[in-house]
Amino acid sequence: MADLTDLGLSEYESSAYRALLDVGTATAQELSDASGVPMGRIYDVLGSLESRHLARSQAASKPKKYVAVDPESALDHLLEERKRELHAEVEQYENAVDSLVRELEGPPAPEAGFWTAEVGADDTFALLLERIGAAQDSVSVVSGASSNFDIRTASDDVADAISSVLDRGAEVRILLSPAAVETIPADFDDERVDFPDRDGFEVRVGDAVYGDVIVIDGVEVCVGFPNPLEPDEAFALIDLTDPSFAGRVAAEFERGWADADSLDPR
Repeated sequence: MADLTDLGLSEYESSAYRALLDVGTATAQELSDASGVPMGRIYDVLGSLESRHLARSQAASKPKKYVAVDPESALDHLLEERKRELHAEVEQYENAVDSLVRELEGPPAPEAGFWTAEVGADDTFALLLERIGAAQDSVSVVSGASSNFDIRTASDDVADAISSVLDRGAEVRILLSPAAVETIPADFDDERVDFPDRDGFEVRVGDAVYGDVIVIDGVEVCVGFPNPLEPDEAFALIDLTDPSFAGRVAAEFERGWADADSLDPR
């Protein structure tokens, strides 16, 4: 069950506010007795409630009396206060990430023959985004009928990854099968996903396009595998760093790219 402490109040503040709602107008001594908040803490608690717009005081009376602010108004104040605090925390974390990205150096390239794999749609997609985002020079995508890489859907995550690659001056080329083209959403070139207007980005369509493969920086290859029971779903992704193998895959990509046609805008 929700409690006032969920909105940032201390236990003493919560007890004092609830007691003030029950007793109505009260002095500090009366509120201390009603709420169980020690007399040595009650004035600090009341000061906090006043500053957070949960209580008001009648300074002219001797001794000073206090009254609770209507719960709906008080909770609205608490909610807005928490939103501001959380927004400030998010900004703090974002600034920390930006600073660390500039400070921390990427790991050295894996030795030739290093490979890793993920199984399951979520983990597969996470590995795909990581490897696309790590590209420095080029990303060459082959996406067949199953299109397990979800490049064609231009989801926000993929769009962000591709945008980052383009921002650093890398080239992104996507070679689609006709079947994959049919799945491209109508808003592929909308304001959110403006790739067709970006330098270094191009999409072509080729008849002899099968499977899902990505070549990254000419040295790394990601190969996607569909779910054998649900062919339209991603099942696994193997990521292999091997310049020799990547070179052979890249050569096949170039052959298919040369024979393909530019994707006509919708």
